[in-house]
Amino acid sequence: MKGRRIVLDHYQGREAAALLVDGRLDDLLIDSDQVRTGAIFRAICDRPLKGQGGMMLRIPGGTAFLRQGKGLHPGQAMLVQVTGIAEDGKAVPVTDRVLFKSRFAIITPGAPGRNISRQIDDEEERDRLAAIAHEAMEGADEGTFGLIIRSSAAGADEDDIYDDIREMLDLAVAVMADAEGTEPEALTEGDGPHDLAWREWSAPDIETIPGGFAREGVDQMIEDLAETRVEIGEGTMYVETTRALVAIDVNTGGDTSPAAALKANLAAARALPRALRMRGLGGQIAVDFAPMSKAHRKQVEQSLRASFKLDPIETSLVGWTTMGLFELQRKRERLPLAQLLEGANGQ
Repeated sequence: MKGRRIVLDHYQGREAAALLVDGRLDDLLIDSDQVRTGAIFRAICDRPLKGQGGMMLRIPGGTAFLRQGKGLHPGQAMLVQVTGIAEDGKAVPVTDRVLFKSRFAIITPGAPGRNISRQIDDEEERDRLAAIAHEAMEGADEGTFGLIIRSSAAGADEDDIYDDIREMLDLAVAVMADAEGTEPEALTEGDGPHDLAWREWSAPDIETIPGGFAREGVDQMIEDLAETRVEIGEGTMYVETTRALVAIDVNTGGDTSPAAALKANLAAARALPRALRMRGLGGQIAVDFAPMSKAHRKQVEQSLRASFKLDPIETSLVGWTTMGLFELQRKRERLPLAQLLEGANGQ
């Protein structure tokens, strides 16, 4: 089936959402038992990490790590928001820059101002959205609460945008009022896969009837992700995880010519963001491309930059090592699919 389609269902008893593009799985969200990214806590400062500038915090049921702890002291209460998935045995990563994000709007406490996404360049539409924002934010403390109108608001119904802004603003006001306290507390739980899909994905067709994964073949697509081998048309790519990093190996097959190597490497560069996204992989990544001349490296790197620019998960392209590997650093926003499914099968 051509076009974009969202399927909301459950997978192995967990809430899940799939984005299909032309009948192919393009993104996948499956709920886990871990603290959700985006959850907001009142945390209590525990101890500073000397030499790192960070602060360990107490949150309900565990600990969190704030990278910038300057000026904080043990026992101090503060609002924090979860930014990613904690590695085994490590604290949950958080930030003190709390955002209230919905489909059309983002409320930004502590960052006043009203802005509209630069992706919306039609002046009449910008004026329309500015008027809606002005009305929706009426009565809000302009010195405390800022607003960003997201690109998804372009062309959306006026009442839907207004209601979306008001809902986020009311939530922000309520949460900020609970910032003070002596004990850690969960103030929001973060969005699950269904809400995230509604918030972040755009598609004209949304399937919500139970059993959609089986009908659309999503179950089989998820099972296929357990394979380390990825067909890229011009060759093959293997995606394998170790405790330290994710290793990617690109092969051309029987044709070892320079032209075949370049084609396979460019195909791998285009396929890599999806391969990582589908498997929920992040952290340090090392890519062993098929042997090629240094003159071809620039083309491959340009292809990588273009591919990851469209990927929703923050990824830094570090560069080439002396051994010819290409290194990346990717934010851990999701639990690895293999780990998540292993946990579900063990229940």
